[in-house]
Amino acid sequence: MRHEVLFGGLLGLFAISAPMQGYQASDAKGPLTGRWVVTADYYGTPIYFRLDLEQEGEKLGGKFSGDKLEGSLRGGAVHFVGKDERGGTDEVNGTVKDGVLTGTVVFKDADNQDTPSKASFTAKLAPARPSGEAKRHEFTPTVFYRQFSALNKPVLRIAPGDTVHTNTVDAGGTDAKGERRVMGGNPQTGPFYIETALPGDTLVVHLTRLRLNRDWAISTDGIVSRGMDGDVAVKMKDVGQSVRWSLDLANGTASPAKPGEHMAHYTVPMRPMLGCVAVAPGPAQAAPGTGDSGGWGGNMDFNELVEGATIYLPVQNPGALLYLGDGHAAQGDGETTGDALETSMDVEFTVDVIPGKRISGRRVESPTHIISMGLDGSLDEAFRSATSNMVRWLTEDYKLTPSEVAEVLGSAAEYKVSEAADRNAGIVLKINKERLKTLTVAAK
Repeated sequence: MRHEVLFGGLLGLFAISAPMQGYQASDAKGPLTGRWVVTADYYGTPIYFRLDLEQEGEKLGGKFSGDKLEGSLRGGAVHFVGKDERGGTDEVNGTVKDGVLTGTVVFKDADNQDTPSKASFTAKLAPARPSGEAKRHEFTPTVFYRQFSALNKPVLRIAPGDTVHTNTVDAGGTDAKGERRVMGGNPQTGPFYIETALPGDTLVVHLTRLRLNRDWAISTDGIVSRGMDGDVAVKMKDVGQSVRWSLDLANGTASPAKPGEHMAHYTVPMRPMLGCVAVAPGPAQAAPGTGDSGGWGGNMDFNELVEGATIYLPVQNPGALLYLGDGHAAQGDGETTGDALETSMDVEFTVDVIPGKRISGRRVESPTHIISMGLDGSLDEAFRSATSNMVRWLTEDYKLTPSEVAEVLGSAAEYKVSEAADRNAGIVLKINKERLKTLTVAAK
């Protein structure tokens, strides 16, 4: 089976609840039919995943963690088996009482059938998307987190379509007034709990407004090791000092506050961006620090996460648990100094959820491009990840054949280094939307 964190994929341990009053075995579509929120207890750790159940009389079908399932409902007893393409199985036995399904699930990997894993579960019918008009929330953070953890208490519950106006501290934990609020290391605002977002969905984050809220930023004068050969490293041995930048908010430019003799007239245009946008990784994964990145997003430091950008992230926990932070006034490609022009930020964003759409990695959409992100231990691996991510995107949403994907990439791909400073290097692959206008987009 595809166990997401344990056993190399999505280890689904879960919970279901459905109204059973008035159920008859002869019903054409029984009350278990629907999308279920799944929660299970795996040696004290909650694990979540998705169950799509179809009931016709006593017969059960559908998908369990994305794999086809078959089973039955007799009286209040539920039994089904999910099978993956490699021969792994998940066998579920449970009972329905007062609208709640509880029981056990036994996992058998294709490569290790003799040592199955067993867990208890409970499950609930997935909540419907809230009706009514979208809301706007004003949120002033009082706590900032230094881990992308699924265990941190949500600071605000919001619905798909809602907008939040809030603020962030800088990477060192300093706010708009210059007051230290928290230890440094990219402290985050959040997590925000998004109603109806479930594992197996895609969270959509629209950055509708990013504004600087103070007139200074901090950087350094070093170059990261990925950017130096031995000769340059020797020449740069005495750098790595803090550099303060003055931010001209009226003219939208930044310049060194105490420039060297050759930098007296040096300015750069400001382009406010967020270094970090993330959902919480699954609870079976140890919570990463806010300087790290992965399939859940995180400290991506991509300088096109600006106002007007849309970020797509795979949901791994109920509510998604969205974090934002690490504001930059400006940043060159790759964040080669190990940081950017680090500053606090006023942030406004709108969220949405694409139910049942599982994406293979982090994706971004700008007004002009679709962008797949690759983050991995080396630039080579990040290049492969970004390319594979885009191949799947073009295949899924544009229904291109492998040959057609290759033709598009070979004629329209734009690559750039997004991150060189952290544990994971970053490469992004951009396709201009003008090149895609003549392609047919699959229904979402």
